[in-house]
Amino acid sequence: MQTIFEQIAGCAGNVLGMSSRIMRPAIVLGSILLIASLHYPAQAATSVTLAWTPSLSPDTAGYNIYYGVTNGIYPQMVNVGNATNATISGLTGGMTYYFAATTYNSLGLQSVYSSQTNYALPATLTRLQIRAAPAGMFTLTVTGPIGQTNEILATKDFKVWTAIGTMTVGAGGTFVFTDTNTANYPICFYRTQEVP
Repeated sequence: MQTIFEQIAGCAGNVLGMSSRIMRPAIVLGSILLIASLHYPAQAATSVTLAWTPSLSPDTAGYNIYYGVTNGIYPQMVNVGNATNATISGLTGGMTYYFAATTYNSLGLQSVYSSQTNYALPATLTRLQIRAAPAGMFTLTVTGPIGQTNEILATKDFKVWTAIGTMTVGAGGTFVFTDTNTANYPICFYRTQEVP
């Protein structure tokens, strides 16, 4: 089995390959080629797309993809039917995920796991954009991992930072915060800080 990883970030891409062998049980499992593509758009929804060559067994009815964050332990499973690719969503940036595939026949008998493949997802970074709003206010748009809570901090002198709000990144991968006090300060700087 050859495993190929492709990281996609905008137009740039890196590809590296490695080869390993899979077990070929007599019942169902043919060779499976897993290809992992990482997608992390601006809204920080992290997913991996896996693809494989179809099993050579005429009795193959479908495929299961198993995955988890511990080497050799797969608490999550996705049944993808007879498709030869699957996108696994809702993964956490900065974690290494381990994947294995099985095939099953029309009686529901399942093969042993294919060789494991793993992928270290890059940490999803939080971005802050600032725009002027009416009446001297500023609107801050924070993009980051869904569900992450961030404090909005402001300073006039880079010595004392004051929390001016706390927001959680929603399903769209962003939240918008308007600082209504900026008219009171001639200069103000902002940053975000993840709340553990």
